[in-house]
Formats: sequence, C-alpha cells, structure tokens
Amino acid sequence: MLARLRALVRQTRPEVTEEWKWRGVPVWYRDGMICTGETYRNTVKMTFAKGAALADPSGLFNASLDGKIRRAIDFRQGDAIDEAALIALIQAAAALNSARCRGD
Repeated sequence: MLARLRALVRQTRPEVTEEWKWRGVPVWYRDGMICTGETYRNTVKMTFAKGAALADPSGLFNASLDGKIRRAIDFRQGDAIDEAALIALIQAAAALNSARCRGD
C-alpha cells in the first residue's frame, strides 16, 4: 500500500521532495511539508500536515478528524484508492504551501 501511495505522490507532483525520517517514515515536501506515509501493522496512515485547511469533498479523511491542523487517511491492505480524490488533495496541499510561501 505504501508503495502505491508513494508512486501516486510522485506521479501527481514530480517536483515534490521525499525524505525518510523518524525511523522510516516517508515525508513529502514542496514549499513545506505536504504529507507523511506512516506504516502500522494493519494500516498505512497518510497524514496531511495542513489537512484541516483542505477541502475534502470526497470524504477521504477518516482519521485525526478532531485535530486543528492535521488530517489523515487510514488505508488498509487491499483498500481501493480513490486516485482522483487523493490527487486533488495532494494538489491542494501543495498549492496551499506555495500560496503561503508567496504570502498569499
């Protein structure tokens, strides 16, 4: 599942930088942190650093919903990925970071 998510992030925003931190957690950056891909026994948690500020019309966010800044999506092995909705979230997160860097 993590490999599928990593490929999707790279496909969506090829200019994004991927760093591995915190004992093997991939973190994607573009003008700031976009999201992480944390692996657990039964899930891969994709946490968006500024997820609370993103529109989620498809309802992908299903974890960390009470946080004031972050939002996450828990994926389980075999889950279908709504690629169009996830691509939209990745694009929106990168755009939010870029806007904040420009001072918009």
